[in-house]
Amino acid sequence: MSGEHVLQHRYRATYIWVLTNRKREEHQGKVQLIDASEWSVPLRRNLGKKNCEFAEEHIRAICDLVVNPVETEKSKIFPNEAFGYWKVTVDRPLRLAVDLSQARLERFEQTCAKAKEEPLANLASRVAETIGAGPHLDFNVFMDAAQADADKHGVKLTAKRKKLLQSELCDTSEDACPVIKKVHKPGKTTPKPMTGKFEVGSLKCEKDQLHPSHLTLHPSSVVEYEPDTALRDSEQVPLLEEGGIEAFFQREVLPYTPDAWIDPSKTLEGYEISFTRHFYRPAPMRTLDEIKADIYALEQETEGLLEQIVGEAE
Repeated sequence: MSGEHVLQHRYRATYIWVLTNRKREEHQGKVQLIDASEWSVPLRRNLGKKNCEFAEEHIRAICDLVVNPVETEKSKIFPNEAFGYWKVTVDRPLRLAVDLSQARLERFEQTCAKAKEEPLANLASRVAETIGAGPHLDFNVFMDAAQADADKHGVKLTAKRKKLLQSELCDTSEDACPVIKKVHKPGKTTPKPMTGKFEVGSLKCEKDQLHPSHLTLHPSSVVEYEPDTALRDSEQVPLLEEGGIEAFFQREVLPYTPDAWIDPSKTLEGYEISFTRHFYRPAPMRTLDEIKADIYALEQETEGLLEQIVGEAE
C-alpha cells in the first residue's frame, strides 16, 4: 500500500488520501489513520447537502498530525500488513449415495429417452441387477461397476454420461464416502491434507469404516476428492496471522470440519481499511436507576390511559 495518511470525515463518509513515495525512513511501510469525524463547524448557510466545514484549527491539527505522525486518540499508525488478508477457499468432499431402486430407474429411463441415451438406461438396469438396489454409500464402487458393464457391452462412458449417472441416480449424504477425483501413483506425491491430498483411508465413512473403493488401492497412494460446491466456503486470514494460513486453518477450520481442505489456486490477497474497527467507541450503557425511572414513567402513563378508557366507557 502506498497510502501514508488516510483521513475520515463523518459526513457522507468522506475520505481523504495523502499519498507519497518519499516517506521518511521511520514511516516507510506504515499507514496513518486520522479520525476527523468529530471535527467540524456548521456553515452559516447550507451548500446543497453540505452543512459543515473544517475550521482553521481543525485544518492545522490535521496538518500537524500528517507532518509529525504520532499515536493519539484520533491518530493511529499501522504497518501496511495490518490491513491485508488472504482470502482462502475451503472445500469439503462430495459424498454421494447411489439409489438404484425401481422407481429411480424408471425416472432415469425417461430422462435417458428424452436425451436419446437409451444405452445408458440399460447399463444402469444391469448394474442394479449386479450390485442391488441400494442405497449404495460409495459412489466410486458404483462407477467401477458401471465402467465394467460399459466395457463388457461396448458402451462408451463419456463425461456427459457420467454426469448424467451422477445427477439422476445420486443424492448427497453425510454418511456416504467421498467421491474420488484422482489417484496419484504410490510414492510420486507427498500427502498434504490441507491442500486436498489425502493418504488412502485417512478419511473414513459411516461407522468409521474404510471406503470399499479404497481397499483396491495401494496403501501408500495419495488421493484427491471431488469438492462439494454446495459446501464451499471462504475465510479471510490476516497477513499478520501468527503461523500464517496453516495455523489459522488448524485452529479455526479443522476442529469443526476435519475433512476440509484449501484450494491454493483460488487463494487471493487483498486489503481493507475499516475506520469503524479501529476507532469504534461503544456507547456507555444506561445505569439501572435510569432504566427503572423509564419503567416507572411507562407504568404511570399506562395507568392514566387505562383510567381514561374506562371513564369514556362509563
